[in-house]
Amino acid sequence: MRTIGIIGAGTMGSGIAQIAATANSTVYIFDKQTEALSKSKEKLEKILTRLVEKKRISEEKKSSITSLITYTTSIDDMASADLVVEAIIENINVKKEVFTQLENLVSEKCILASNTSSLSIASIASCLKKPERCLGLHFFNPAPLMPLVEVIPAVQTNPEVFELVYQLMLDWKKVPVKAKDTPGFIVNRVARPFYGESLRIYEESYGGLPQNTQGFATIDWALKHFGKFKMGPFQLMDFIGNDVNYTVTETVFKAFYFDPRYKPSFTQKRHAEAGYLGKKSGRGFYDYTEGATSVEPLKDEKLGEAIFNRVLVMLINEAADALFLNIATAKDIDLAMTKGVNYPKGLLAWANEKGINWCVEQMDALYNMYKEDRYRCSPMLRQLQAQSKQFQL
Repeated sequence: MRTIGIIGAGTMGSGIAQIAATANSTVYIFDKQTEALSKSKEKLEKILTRLVEKKRISEEKKSSITSLITYTTSIDDMASADLVVEAIIENINVKKEVFTQLENLVSEKCILASNTSSLSIASIASCLKKPERCLGLHFFNPAPLMPLVEVIPAVQTNPEVFELVYQLMLDWKKVPVKAKDTPGFIVNRVARPFYGESLRIYEESYGGLPQNTQGFATIDWALKHFGKFKMGPFQLMDFIGNDVNYTVTETVFKAFYFDPRYKPSFTQKRHAEAGYLGKKSGRGFYDYTEGATSVEPLKDEKLGEAIFNRVLVMLINEAADALFLNIATAKDIDLAMTKGVNYPKGLLAWANEKGINWCVEQMDALYNMYKEDRYRCSPMLRQLQAQSKQFQL
């Protein structure tokens, strides 16, 4: 696949274009907005200049990358593509319109991929006359730096198409994992408790947590101190954007027929509604305005460890359920979480380390406390406990 088409010159589309051109592919990046194309080109120039300064690439490589990318406002330029990756707004109707238009332009052998983070690939593919050529190809932000790519075959996808794209990702020096076409795929499904359970802990003033910024800071401290996570959940939600993170949670919740495990938080919804979107708006769970003082967490070791254990076991339970429901292999689930969202270790490996009995006991204790289906223990954990086994990684 020598010629790659990219639909959308936003952050993700631009990042994918950079990856493809770095791998010596000819790239056409399309956007209706000339301003978006100009920004994409300027940003890439800055990124490549920085890479040259840091001696990560040569001047010759920089010239090669830029010469391989064509910025266009004409979707007709996709006609020669071997693979087209759509990276536009998370709206299934808009995506279907684009895919229908693309199918009338490209060759019969051209593969069509969506960079959606949570929408149904089967639904997107259904608009095509040849749905077997379609699959999901979910990169993580920033795409040139984050190694993970979730490759998602729909029920219609030709296995040969999947194998071709999976191999292409290896050729592009990425870490591909195969994910079942279910809401959130691997990462956005398994990671939900990192945010959701942290918000729940805050909302119930768990262990006497204050209902202010110090409460957020304490939970962040607990996850970083005891779990060695690079960012705490509230820091990460502010980094992602509360509007974006809330929408993903709401989408997954609805897609899973309102399973309480994925229930969104009113705290995050109100922050998003207030315009407290995080770093991009200057205020989120934390204040990012100039001169704002940082808030010290309550460094209570006993409370911090309890918070960490509660979030961790919910993450492990979600990962175990993903394996139980054949969303991905155990190896790919752990790869996805370490390479896609920088978790300090794979959740199933973490379960083995903590002990399967510990995981079941923690989940049962939460269920006995709340009597909510949110805290049901995964059958996979119970099966392993009954067989005195661990996860095979």
